[in-house]
Amino acid sequence: MQQLHPDDVIWRNARLATMDPHHSAPYGLLEQHALVVRDRAILAVIPEADIPQEHPNCVDLQGRLVTPGLIDCHNHLVFGGDRAAEWEQRLNGVSYQTISARGGGINATVTATRSSTPETLLALARQRLLRLMNEGVTTLEIKSGYGLSAESEEKMLDVARKLGRDNPVEISPTLLSAHAVPAEYRHDPDAYITLVCDDIMPALWRKGLFEAVDVFCENVGFTPAQSERVFKAAARLGIPVKGHVEQLSNLGGAALVSRYQGLSADHIEYLDEAGVKAMAASGTAAVLLPGAFYFLQERQRPPVELLRTHGVAMAVATDYNPGTSPFASLHLAMNMACVQFGLTPEEAWAGVTRHAARALGRGKTHGQLKAGYVADFIVWDAQSPVEMVYEPGRNPLYQRIFRGEAV
Repeated sequence: MQQLHPDDVIWRNARLATMDPHHSAPYGLLEQHALVVRDRAILAVIPEADIPQEHPNCVDLQGRLVTPGLIDCHNHLVFGGDRAAEWEQRLNGVSYQTISARGGGINATVTATRSSTPETLLALARQRLLRLMNEGVTTLEIKSGYGLSAESEEKMLDVARKLGRDNPVEISPTLLSAHAVPAEYRHDPDAYITLVCDDIMPALWRKGLFEAVDVFCENVGFTPAQSERVFKAAARLGIPVKGHVEQLSNLGGAALVSRYQGLSADHIEYLDEAGVKAMAASGTAAVLLPGAFYFLQERQRPPVELLRTHGVAMAVATDYNPGTSPFASLHLAMNMACVQFGLTPEEAWAGVTRHAARALGRGKTHGQLKAGYVADFIVWDAQSPVEMVYEPGRNPLYQRIFRGEAV
């Protein structure tokens, strides 16, 4: 270890669930260890016995559990309105087609988002963000996709940027203009894809408003051919891609994402072995979204055992959105991933730390307690990480550390 400076902070007397796979214990657990933090990053992970006695800047955690900050790698946090009333209608027997014909569904959210001021969107999104932060989230993705026009998509992404600027959290913004066909293009979806590729994407990329491009490749979204047009346009600009794929059917979307070295393939309930092998070959992460599976009462589960067999990283995320997963709780998503999809608690924790970091292109800097990684970590009044998965309504968060500072 380097010579310590007086300004270095040692977070000592802790049980570290490092989530570092090089440690053999479950969760990468290290008893009686300390984190040395310098310049907003982890300088070293050291045994308690190696702490210099004379160091002036120590924080005694009194044996508490410390984990990496949680990462929500699939989130639609910014939108206007809500769809509680139409959910009630569906439960009362009104079909989705009828609701959609009345202007409901995603069109209702698009309308509400377009008509909302940036200030309103920011206030609503911040309330949702605080719920995630209070559970220990330090990094999260925010997708656009409820504007579906250059002006409204920019408005959403600008709100996401302000959230990251004004709160102790790191935002990974994603352009999801290819989320649905807006009403004005309903008779010519190919023309809308042209707008996305030739106008919306390059203009907002030049403004630095996003870092990846997403597409909803599905029989109620965009075809593989239309999705590939978006990926090709992104590739020309050097933009990483990801995809909502294989949620309701198998269109080969995961293999398409993998062909473009995509960061992640998300949902993937109908993923087959060919798609899994493609993801394994490209290093594309699988993002499991049990909230939508639960809320839509789906029956087709993601092929978790195939993903394990082929060594595909499995991330877990909230998919927080007004239509299919209105759950701003990553603890709940972890519990659902175990109960509904058969993940182990340790896999669920990897899914919201190191694998979620990988899904956001941050696998070498986030999601582990390890030298060289950002100093984002959570102190819990808990003995084991399983407690947050087992009982999602109880939040034992003691302290949230972002970039080395208690917040």
